[in-house]
Amino acid sequence: KANILSTMTATMALKFTASDVDLICSAETIMNALPVCRVRNISYATYTIVDIRMQTDISIVEMDNPPFLLIRNGEAISVPYKEVESPSLDERKMKTYSLKAMPEDRLVIMSDGISQSGIGTEQLKLGWRVEGCKRFVLDQVSRDPRISARTLASRILAEALDNEVGNKAYDDMTVAVFYFRQPRRLLVLTGPPFHENRDAHFANIFDTFKGRKVICGGTTANIVARELNRELVDHLETTDGDIPPIATFEGADLVTEGLLTLTKVAQFLEKGETTTRRNAASMLLERLLESDSIIFLVGTKINEAHQDPTHPMDLEIRRNLIKRIAKILERKYLKDTFVRFI
Repeated sequence: KANILSTMTATMALKFTASDVDLICSAETIMNALPVCRVRNISYATYTIVDIRMQTDISIVEMDNPPFLLIRNGEAISVPYKEVESPSLDERKMKTYSLKAMPEDRLVIMSDGISQSGIGTEQLKLGWRVEGCKRFVLDQVSRDPRISARTLASRILAEALDNEVGNKAYDDMTVAVFYFRQPRRLLVLTGPPFHENRDAHFANIFDTFKGRKVICGGTTANIVARELNRELVDHLETTDGDIPPIATFEGADLVTEGLLTLTKVAQFLEKGETTTRRNAASMLLERLLESDSIIFLVGTKINEAHQDPTHPMDLEIRRNLIKRIAKILERKYLKDTFVRFI
């Protein structure tokens, strides 16, 4: 019952939002539409709806979910609310909030599967509770002030599961994090320029870029290192099966091999997979997912090594592979991408 009604609630909320119906009106309609369990006399589904307009104007509606957390300047901030009662169901109420986000604010919303995790255990007889989750979030932000919304949400969920016996959820667990910040820019260089006389220009684009920088390809890395007169250091110990090792040099956040690594990343992105393995592909995947605006600078000189017919069929020509990755990032992960060929 709860599963069906929660799906109905989410579907209604999305349709109302897409139709630009007033949030409070939408939430009231949902509140009054949800039936009551005859046995336990409670709602089948609880919900939190967050509506963000113009980047900073936030409206939030909660019905029976744990209160959200607003983290600002390293502290949890209380936000005043109004209470709206159902005209037909006496015990059904919802809270409505209006607030403006500030730069570096974080918003954490959760279901009671998170706040009640560990309930009845020796360590957490009354559960983790919102206070426990709040302390955990503040500690994570204190340790890493730039922690991404994706990483923070994953860590909250992992901690909630750790609270449970056998690391198994006994109630549905949902957590979402919003992080209000400047967009993160990433430059990905791959492949040598078609004309060698453009190598210096290629390296200068890399050197002057404001944001994180990644190089995919040994030849590409050697060109940039040569033009900028910097040492390129290979780390052979990072080889992982069919994933070649990474390298490092000053000014680059990550240096990887080219097509093999990019092909693996494309597969991860298409399947929506992540990996706990620490290798070049997982590091590149992490940087792509943590960035908002991604620029691919693609050299168009053909590398004869990749024209070998014995290579796998999915080892595509570089330009097609980058187009494929950029399209996935835009469609599935809502990233802004720009591909430039040189």
